[in-house]
Amino acid sequence: MHGEYKIPGGKLVVVDLDSRDGVLRDVQVAGDFFLEPDEALAAINHALEGAPADTPAAGLASRIESALPAGTTMYGITAEGVAVAVRRALTQATDWTDYDWQLIHEQPQSPALHMALDQVITEEVAAGRRPPTLRVWEWDSPAVIIGSFQSLRNEVDPAGAARHGVTVVRRISGGGAMFVEADNTITYSLSVPASLVSGLSFAESYAYLDDWVLNALGDMGIQAWYQPLNDIASTEGKIAGAAQKRLASGDGAVLHHVTMSYDIDADKMVDVLRIGKEKLSDKGTKSAKKRVDPLRRQTGLPRAEVINRMITSFRTRYGLTQGHVTAEEMARAEELAVTRYSNEEWTARVP
Repeated sequence: MHGEYKIPGGKLVVVDLDSRDGVLRDVQVAGDFFLEPDEALAAINHALEGAPADTPAAGLASRIESALPAGTTMYGITAEGVAVAVRRALTQATDWTDYDWQLIHEQPQSPALHMALDQVITEEVAAGRRPPTLRVWEWDSPAVIIGSFQSLRNEVDPAGAARHGVTVVRRISGGGAMFVEADNTITYSLSVPASLVSGLSFAESYAYLDDWVLNALGDMGIQAWYQPLNDIASTEGKIAGAAQKRLASGDGAVLHHVTMSYDIDADKMVDVLRIGKEKLSDKGTKSAKKRVDPLRRQTGLPRAEVINRMITSFRTRYGLTQGHVTAEEMARAEELAVTRYSNEEWTARVP
């Protein structure tokens, strides 16, 4: 069995092993990490040898930490990262490079249709009818997207939304509200097979699926990192927020979508969202406006160029071919956009 795990902010850990009679055998850990002294690698292998195959990642990490020689120095590798690689080997997890990735980047679409496309495309991946897909969104109107479990009245000021022509939609994933405008926002979705995140905890899957965009931002001069549970941050502030939905149909699939702030109309945002509305002081309002730091200021690049560099970075790492939404997928999405995502019953399902 073979498992790989790129530790967020660290190096690649590779584990080859066998499982016989319910225990780990012939364990070999490798990777491009740094480890001193040399004996520490043998100690890690020995700690894992004979461990029950159903040991959770936390238990495997504990065995590793207990076996490390005194004074061991680890760079780009952690006991937890090795444990995750073991779990991914045992669950026969797939890797990014195992797939022929497809890109969808089409004309501007309505907020409700975007919600529907996320659902339909991820369902198609789960059914095995579509390859793993990176979809970059373009917006035809401003919107607030609230999380699946958020209270509509607690998150959105209806008067402010009406005043600015903002459509309110509810997505199928959890997380917080997002304020988006066509030229000020970069939004993308990853629709991936469940096997890609096999062996990862919910939190680990966020970091794992965000890793490529951290590298893309780094290439643009932004030192960014994953901030649990679902943010991408930099030294200047929050850059993006992510959300996930796991589908059990077919072989299973994960929808991981991210909204990044390219620019932001902070006054409009606080007029539409109920951010800091209970904090009536000027300090509270300023704090709300500073929650997100736009990519425009940090990169100095046009929005289209930021998107192009992100796509290029993904293609360089994993391969990416141009695709499109099929006629069948669009027909299903258009129906869902009307019957579900434009339906007040769905939008206000948590009043």
